[in-house]
Amino acid sequence: MVLKRRTFMRKTALAAAGIATAGCATGDPASKGPAVQTKPRVQWRLASSFPRSLDTIYGVAEVMAQRVSDLTEGRFTIRCYPSGELVPGLQVMDAVQQGTVHLGHTASYYYKGKNPALAFDCTMPFGLTARQQNAWLMHAGGLELMRGLFADFNMLNIPCGNTGIQMGGWFRREINSLADLATLKMRIPGLGGEVMDRLGVTVQVLAGGDIYPALERGTIDATEWVGPYDDEKLGFHKVAKYYYYPGWWEPGPNLSLMINQVAWDKLPADYRAALEVASAEANGYMLANYDAKNPPALDRLLGEGVQMREFASDIMQAAHNASFEIMNEFASADATYNKVFQAWQNFRETSYRWSSYPDNSFGTFSFKN
Repeated sequence: MVLKRRTFMRKTALAAAGIATAGCATGDPASKGPAVQTKPRVQWRLASSFPRSLDTIYGVAEVMAQRVSDLTEGRFTIRCYPSGELVPGLQVMDAVQQGTVHLGHTASYYYKGKNPALAFDCTMPFGLTARQQNAWLMHAGGLELMRGLFADFNMLNIPCGNTGIQMGGWFRREINSLADLATLKMRIPGLGGEVMDRLGVTVQVLAGGDIYPALERGTIDATEWVGPYDDEKLGFHKVAKYYYYPGWWEPGPNLSLMINQVAWDKLPADYRAALEVASAEANGYMLANYDAKNPPALDRLLGEGVQMREFASDIMQAAHNASFEIMNEFASADATYNKVFQAWQNFRETSYRWSSYPDNSFGTFSFKN
């Protein structure tokens, strides 16, 4: 009786073990047990071009990363590193291309030396507003053109944030006419920097964290950054009291995720989708965040004695002329640049024509009443 009882218990235990194993097996539609989790755990590193202190322009990368983690139940995580922690802020694209990091969050016009057409991914002087830039990239063929350029650098790009139109920057002395630019030393990147150079300005390109010391020491006389909220955080008003507008060189700068192509190709399809969805959400989040925070920040700056100044009309006209002279020169010299420029220019013309009716007329009346 004891032997039979032991034999029965052993057979029962083996049967139970078999049921448990069958219930956990994957790929068996008849299985009624819990499925084995087969999705991989992926950990990526992101290098930002921006300092951690700027909770908008740097912080949007962390917002995106958290959303990716949420959408993948914590299996796809992205750790964000601010400018200078892994790589200098202006070397993010190089780090992504070389595979030092999986992706970067940056402004494409920082890298126009690699290909001047990359600036169209971000912003152009007298170009597209944030809404127009998003429309061109997402629905008018711009993103496809840009990805053709980024493929040459072993990466692809995804829009991920926009500051909206920026201010013209901080000046230690007044600039009343075009002639006053001749002796100016200014931090300004992108094509805007080339325009300023053509107008007689001595141009420097500095990462965000390096600007204040240069302005304080007098290494530069002026700088542009973004707008009141970030500019207040960086303390520019403490060493330069003249605040100029508008930032004609950045009417709607798009920030991008630059993603290493090899790393992207290895991602499961649903992780790619999570990254794209999270980036789209971050894109809208960042613009709304700035639109909410800039107005009270400007009030605080004015309370500190900051003096607002509008660029003189001769500066605006000369800058406009120089901007399109430079773009046409690039287009004449390079067929790829010309292809992107013509597509962008066509969209700009139709978008400007449409916006001049509702947007311009509404703003002209309402903003002054």
